[in-house]
This record gives sequence, structure tokens and C-alpha cells, in this order.
Amino acid sequence: MTNTDKVSPRSQARRYAALALYQWRLTGEDPMSIKRHLLDDPEWLDAVAMSLSGADDDAPPDPKQRFKFNLELLEQLLTGVPARVKEIDAQLDRFLDRPITQVDPVELAILRLGAFEILFSDNIPNRVAINEAIELTKLLGAHEGHKYVNGVLDKIARHHAVAMERSSLQTTPSASEEPSSDA
Repeated sequence: MTNTDKVSPRSQARRYAALALYQWRLTGEDPMSIKRHLLDDPEWLDAVAMSLSGADDDAPPDPKQRFKFNLELLEQLLTGVPARVKEIDAQLDRFLDRPITQVDPVELAILRLGAFEILFSDNIPNRVAINEAIELTKLLGAHEGHKYVNGVLDKIARHHAVAMERSSLQTTPSASEEPSSDA
């Protein structure tokens, strides 16, 4: 059994998204073009899936594994991150210990992906977004990079939670503003 047997379709979509966002940063190519290349080139997709699974390079690809990922999530990430990259990078800048241009490109792709899910995907719990980013960094990033990614995304999640709490308190009517039932 390969590691892809254990990887959920959503996690596999994040893996592909991280690679596409990395390629986007390095080449400037449109992320949706990168996605089309991913889907239109089965041999390349097999090679990527095999490398992400830790399978032996000589092992034959399993065609059943090829499209075992959540296409909707992949598209959401590949459209959402580039569309909101300025907002995401502004949040990252607050919690990075170096200029964003000095962050490892793979880790930056993963940080952007995780930050996007924390900031703009209400249906994904912060702890899930952070854990997925940590696992991606363990797989694709530098040796101890997962600790850095964890620290940065944890700070973003905490800051975002406080901001959301403040926002909800400001929009909730106070007791003095509620209509009286004495009528």
C-alpha cells in the first residue's frame, strides 16, 4: 500500500495546489494553466502523485490513484490564493521573522495556502488548515520547516479569531438597543 492510499482527496488536492502555487511563484504562469497542465498530462500527474506518495521511482503508476483528489478544492485554492495574495501576504508579513522574499518558495506556497484557508474558508477549522500545512511542509519543505509554518499560521489563526470575535461583538445589538416588549 502506498501513502496515497492513506491520503484523503482533500489533502491530495492541497498537495497539488501547493506545487502549483510554488510553480506560479517561480514562473509567473497562471495557476489555472498549471492546473490544466496537471490534468492534461497523465504521465506528469502520475509522476507527481508517485513522488508525493513516497513510492519507488521504478514502481508502476496506479491509474486509480491519478484523480483521487478533490477537484473543487484544488480549483478553490488555485483561484482564491492568487486573487487574495496581497491580503494573504499582508497577514504573513505581520508574523514572519524575515521579508517575504526571503521565505523558502515551497514554504511560502504552503504558508499562502494555509493562510488562505484560515482567513477565507469558513468551512475549514483553523486547526485543520494548520495541520494540513504542517503535513505538506514535512512532505515538501525543508527539514525543520514545518515548525516555522506552524508558528506563523498559528499566529495568523489566533489574530484572525480575535478579529472575528471583535467583529461579531460590534455587529451584535446590545441589550439597550433591543426592542422593548412592554408595548
